Amino acid sequence: MTSPNDTRLQGWVDAMLANYRADPRAQHVNRRYLPSRDESIATVQLLLQLLYPGYFGRQDLTDENLPYHVGVLLTSVRDKLLRQVQLCLCYETEAREGAVDANVCEGRARAIVETFLDYLPTLRSQVVDDVQAAYDGDPAASNLDEVVLAYPGLLAITVYRIAHTLHEHGVPLMPRILTEWAHTQTGADIHPGAAIGKGFFIDHATGVVVGETTRIGDGVKLYQGVTLGALSISRDARGRVIRGTQRHPTVQDNVTVYANAIVLGGHTVLGRGSVVGGSVFLTRSVPEGARVALKAPDLNVNTPDGAAVAPEPDPSDGI
Repeated sequence: MTSPNDTRLQGWVDAMLANYRADPRAQHVNRRYLPSRDESIATVQLLLQLLYPGYFGRQDLTDENLPYHVGVLLTSVRDKLLRQVQLCLCYETEAREGAVDANVCEGRARAIVETFLDYLPTLRSQVVDDVQAAYDGDPAASNLDEVVLAYPGLLAITVYRIAHTLHEHGVPLMPRILTEWAHTQTGADIHPGAAIGKGFFIDHATGVVVGETTRIGDGVKLYQGVTLGALSISRDARGRVIRGTQRHPTVQDNVTVYANAIVLGGHTVLGRGSVVGGSVFLTRSVPEGARVALKAPDLNVNTPDGAAVAPEPDPSDGI
């Protein structure tokens, strides 16, 4: 005998199935391949242990136990990364062609992972430069240990550099999973497609956005709330978004962009050594060594007894 609850349940099931059939978007049904978000994040956490030994994971490392520790980590990273990259490649092929040869995906994945692991010492050198840039650029940093353990900007940059390397080797989806995980952890959103030079520092991190086609040189420093974004989204005659064009700014070497500045557009270039002041909205290029600042608003300062107080000089006049 069917209970009223069973009848209600069947109605709910039928309604959901009807919804799936009516709108095939945002569902992954009748398809086999999809990378695991959890396993992708677990892989990057192992990579953090390799890039910063003794800070993440095991902390009792010595010259004697380090070779074994690194061997175990590399074996785990290789196996996890191979599986996820293979799933990513098969996922892309299935979405594009339907039929998938898993052996072809595995062969491509193995070549990508081996190249990635060959590159790992260079990647570590890059992130160590980022650690030094953070220490050199922030007088509040006591030492390099504090930067590695506590600075969200460094975590965002490190995960970006891992994701960017995978992105450059043609791995779909997984790089975005990694950088968006870093976004949730740090408040900084760096697209893996952006090209960023050495010694990059994001101070405070929260609210920073670096778009996909951004080009950043060496020794660049961004403060919280900075956006390097697109001025507009180009569309074709049918109204579809045109992808793969330069939509985001170019930031040359040794540029500093202060808090909440917004720099937009694929043709916008911040010249070498330029400084962009806080809250500036910029959609055109500035030359090498330029100083860009908003004109300070008039301030009225009154004491409790109603007397006017002359405001202090605006420090941005010195930018």
